[in-house]
Amino acid sequence: MYKIAALNTISEKGLSQLDKEEFNIIEDINDADGILVRSADMHSMELPPHIMGIARAGAGTNNIPIDKCTEEGIVVFNTPGANANAVKELVIAGLLLSSRKIVEAADWSQALKGQENIDKLVESGKKQFVGPEIQGKKLGVLGLGAIGVLVANAAVALGMEVYGYDPYLSVKSAWSISSDVTLVESVEEICSTCDYISVHVPLLDSTRNIINAKNIALMKDGARILNFARPGLVDNQAVIEALKTGKLAKYVVDFPDEEILGVENIIATPHLGASTPESEENCAVMAAKELKHFLMYGNIKNSVNFPACIAPYTPGKARITIAHKNVPNVVGSLTAIFAKDNLNIDGMINKSRGGLAYSIFDFDSLYGKNEQIIQDIMELDSVIKVRIVREK
Repeated sequence: MYKIAALNTISEKGLSQLDKEEFNIIEDINDADGILVRSADMHSMELPPHIMGIARAGAGTNNIPIDKCTEEGIVVFNTPGANANAVKELVIAGLLLSSRKIVEAADWSQALKGQENIDKLVESGKKQFVGPEIQGKKLGVLGLGAIGVLVANAAVALGMEVYGYDPYLSVKSAWSISSDVTLVESVEEICSTCDYISVHVPLLDSTRNIINAKNIALMKDGARILNFARPGLVDNQAVIEALKTGKLAKYVVDFPDEEILGVENIIATPHLGASTPESEENCAVMAAKELKHFLMYGNIKNSVNFPACIAPYTPGKARITIAHKNVPNVVGSLTAIFAKDNLNIDGMINKSRGGLAYSIFDFDSLYGKNEQIIQDIMELDSVIKVRIVREK
């Protein structure tokens, strides 16, 4: 039986994917084979050597020590697209909040309590909250992954003129995106063209402060920026200065911090992007399935550190998986070990991603040579982790 540590409250719909005859949900990672996590910060945790996989019920993995996990051969999963609709809906709300001064108007209305002639005060005061419609305006979407595509398509349906930028546009996104979205070649083109800019890229060294003083200077006066992706993608100080001069009209962000709280024309929400019951269930279900198929069959899907590698499992076969460096002759060295131990390979698959690779080998039987096989494989300098997934 596999033991899964749940570091946060995980939706019951997700946990129900883990058959109680095969999986036991526990709290202590020291006894666990795998981990399900949402927002718990794992950077200071000591991960025991028997942890094989970590599945994050969400897209971002900033709370997981990816480099450390990779060194130890721990496969880290995320759930891309599971919360995409929830974030898309909040972005659309952010577009309207940035335009129509809804938050300010609501706060002003609340302050009318106890005053006389409220109806007259409303009619005379509402003019201070005039804001433009979004229909016919230009929206730039930076990043056309699962969320960015949904945002772009929804904005088209609302009558906006949409421009998208993504140098790594996937085939899936290319098929999904509306033909009415104009694809451009640079961040600068988005910034100089659009009235609204919505950021939907991962936080990498190359994307940190992708919205900065230089790019803001290219924008139209009165442009509006939305960030429901990650903190660190937008230079807060550059935004604050641009708001003071009127270069920017509004900044809507889902990641409050001390620097931006209380600043006029910044609307900060408390990381609500995926905070819907539907999204939490979707993420939990996907994370549980990923961890289940990895632990039971060695298959990898939606990993952030190791390559996708999926091989259908034939009942009754033995299966070995190896996480290793992507260097020449590893597969040859492995097959030589299996030949030495008189093991007949029934099927195999090898996939690589950057400097890492992952291999799955199926056999009719291991003939009880489990310990010897693991010892022989681990003697290879290129091998990070080996696991006998199924025995016979």
